[in-house]
Amino acid sequence: MRLVVDTNILFSFFNRKSTAREISTRYDLLLYSPTFALTELETHNDVIIKRFSLTKIQYSVIIKLLQTVVNFFEEKEYETFFPKAKKVSPDPDDRDFFALSFSLNCPLWSNDTDLKNNPL
Repeated sequence: MRLVVDTNILFSFFNRKSTAREISTRYDLLLYSPTFALTELETHNDVIIKRFSLTKIQYSVIIKLLQTVVNFFEEKEYETFFPKAKKVSPDPDDRDFFALSFSLNCPLWSNDTDLKNNPL
């Protein structure tokens, strides 16, 4: 199964008890996300470290793990789907996730209620 994951799902990878973290290593699951999601995580690394009681080294290890289980795409690889994504995205900040989903023709995995209720 192929899924695009949003930043909320990536954020949950830092929780050692997270279901997202557990199932992300399944051999039959392929995960994708825009590269900017990594930038968002880095921007909030202090919050992540504090919330999940991590050291900076643990944070770095998990970021590296993310990069082995999630395939990250640059904006130029899906930007042609921005007009379509803009029409369905409830929040302009989520446009990239929808565009990547359309580009890859696969569902979006999110814990955000607005995104979950939006059919692709």
